[in-house]
Amino acid sequence: MKNTSSSDAHQPACGCCGARDAAPPPRRGFFASAAAVVLGAAALAGPVAVGLVAFLNPLRQKKQAGKLVRVATLDALPADGTPRKFPVIADRTDAWTLYKDVPIGSVFLRLVEPNRVEALSVVCPHAGCFIAYDAAARDFVCPCHAAHFDLDGRRTDQDSKSPRDMDSLPGVEIRGAEIWVQYETFRTGIAEKVVQS
Repeated sequence: MKNTSSSDAHQPACGCCGARDAAPPPRRGFFASAAAVVLGAAALAGPVAVGLVAFLNPLRQKKQAGKLVRVATLDALPADGTPRKFPVIADRTDAWTLYKDVPIGSVFLRLVEPNRVEALSVVCPHAGCFIAYDAAARDFVCPCHAAHFDLDGRRTDQDSKSPRDMDSLPGVEIRGAEIWVQYETFRTGIAEKVVQS
């Protein structure tokens, strides 16, 4: 028979090995543990909130896409309908930083009629390369895979690697002598024209 102290006699023992249960934790230990859990959750809430905002930020940016931006003036376009490339200058927001009046892309503008302008994206729908205008051939050429497009942006070769014609920007307005364009970018590598931003 084992020799047990009087304090151990009141604690239940395990039937198989005779081990005694541990003493219950003191109240101060419970309150300290609870306070640590609450403070840890509060410290974690800030980074989790910032992470959610950063994760959802593209959703907010898509709502801002497609605003009309002043690109050029009518007198900057040749009267014969030759396209010219212009940078698109606008404000850009990236996370918490606002960049004022920075280049966000480029467009080709072409005077079709005295008060009608067409706008085409300079980004090739195949792989995102920048299309150039070949004045001698009077067409657009993608230097990455030699795709050719006519002045309206349509593919001219049957076996073009480009899955679609050049992306037109339908939101073009003439305000006085200024040309305003609804600038958007589109997904590359697919046959359908899908707005990216």
